Amino acid sequence: MNESGDVLQVRGLIKQHGQKQSLVRAVDEVDLDVPVGQMLAVMGPSGCGKSTLLHLLGGLERPTGGQVWLAGRRIDTASERALARLRRRSVGFVFQAFHLVEELSAAENVELPVLLAGGSPRAARHRAHLLLEQVGLAHRARHLPWKLSGGERQRVAIARALANEPLVVLADEPTGNLDTAATLDVLRLFEDLRAAGQTLVMVTHDGRVAATADRLISMRDGMFVEDAWLAGHTGQFDGLIAMGD
Repeated sequence: MNESGDVLQVRGLIKQHGQKQSLVRAVDEVDLDVPVGQMLAVMGPSGCGKSTLLHLLGGLERPTGGQVWLAGRRIDTASERALARLRRRSVGFVFQAFHLVEELSAAENVELPVLLAGGSPRAARHRAHLLLEQVGLAHRARHLPWKLSGGERQRVAIARALANEPLVVLADEPTGNLDTAATLDVLRLFEDLRAAGQTLVMVTHDGRVAATADRLISMRDGMFVEDAWLAGHTGQFDGLIAMGD
C-alpha cells in the first residue's frame, strides 16, 4: 500500500484504439485515486470507456499512455509474468457474463483461483466453503453452473473473485443480466463487502445500482465529467430493497 492509503492510483491514463482517421481514445488522460475500503461506481453511456478503464485498472489491458499503480506498485510497465501474479493475488474480477467454468461445480469454481495461486487443495476447499456460506450458497456447492439461477451464478462469481482475499474487486456490469430479485441479492452482498472494508470498483448502466456506492464517477467520451460522493447511499440501498419486497 502506498503512503496515501490509496489502493489504486492513475495518472494521465490513455487508451487508444485504431489508427489515424479511425483513432479513438477510449480513455482520455484521466486521473484517479481510490482509497482502501471505498465502493466506487462508474457510470456512462455504452462506448464511453468505462469497461476499458476497469480492464486497465486490473491489468487486463495495457494503456497507450499514463501510469497505473496498484497497492503502491506500478503495473502498466510490469512484465506479463509479474502482472499475472499480481492479478491472481491482488485483484478479483466479476463480469456481467459470469465466466464460470461450466464443467466445474460452484465450489470448484471458487477453489480454482486458490489452486492457480499455489494454494493446497485443502486450503482451496476450506476457502470455497467459507465463501459460499458467505454468499448464501453452501447448499448449492456441488451444483454445476447450468443448474444455478442467474443470481446464484453471479454470487458464485463474486465468491470466486474473493477467493484470494484481493485488495480490490473490479465488477463490470455485475447486475446487467439479472432480474430485480437477483440484482438485490448481489447488491446486498456488495453492501456487506463495503461494510467489511473491501475496496470495490463497479461499472454499471443502472443509476439505482450506482446509488448504493460511496462515490460515483460519470464518464463520457473517455473522460470523467463528474466525480461525486454519495452521502446518502445507505438510504438509497434500503429503497432498492423495498422495491424488491
